[in-house]
Amino acid sequence: MDYKLPRRYEDSNKSTYGRVLNFAGSDYMPGAAYLSSVAALKVGCGYCFLCSTGRVIDAVAAQTQNVVFAPLYKRNEYISQADVVEIGCGLSQSDDAICIFKSVIENLDPEKPLIIDADGLNILANNSDMFLDKDFQNVILTPHPKEAARLLGVEVEEILSDLPSYAKAISAGFNAITVLKSHKTYVSTPDGTLYENTTGNNALAKAGSGDVLTGIIAGLVAQNMNLYHAACLGVYLHGLAGDLARDDLTEYSVMASDLIDYIPKAIKQIK
Repeated sequence: MDYKLPRRYEDSNKSTYGRVLNFAGSDYMPGAAYLSSVAALKVGCGYCFLCSTGRVIDAVAAQTQNVVFAPLYKRNEYISQADVVEIGCGLSQSDDAICIFKSVIENLDPEKPLIIDADGLNILANNSDMFLDKDFQNVILTPHPKEAARLLGVEVEEILSDLPSYAKAISAGFNAITVLKSHKTYVSTPDGTLYENTTGNNALAKAGSGDVLTGIIAGLVAQNMNLYHAACLGVYLHGLAGDLARDDLTEYSVMASDLIDYIPKAIKQIK
């Protein structure tokens, strides 16, 4: 992996390392909000603001005191202050979630970094015209094969038959960095530059693993890292954390929450 971690400075403060605004979680999926928020902090961002329902905020607050909570009715105020916005982890596809997604797309500066994952991708697949009309310039999409199939309107089997080509197709169609996650993960740019990740194992095939990855990438972008480099380094770190966790816990027993604890160990290996 050629991309280095963001630089740390002795003469710095929490604002130096950026603000992540995370639209995540729903009443029956609060864990995704926790994982994607804490992962961003674990890679060094200064703040992570979680914008979600009261029930989700209560659930996450019971697990950590490190996340700042943002009420949904103030979301436009927080959007203007954020350095990067991530949306979709555990968001659901309810009418309320669709309204939140559309509101973020409508009010976000098209130059501001945006990372879309999980339910955000499923909502995007049904509202692509609205997204494309904004001409966003700094977007990362993180689909697994089924989400990729929805984005492109093809069968999952087609995606699986040629992951690199379909990663490039999503990037070209949405003018975005694409992180296509499968047994191998590929990162593509709109101009066709492609990175094939070399870390990770089947221990990562657990619910919540992708939420951790989204948080890692958002935390790196918040520290002013180039989006493509952040996506490549994020995928590498995430897979390495999974490899280290597997070695200690076996590939059967690694939980998504365990990955949070192994992020620092992965960072030590590449520092």
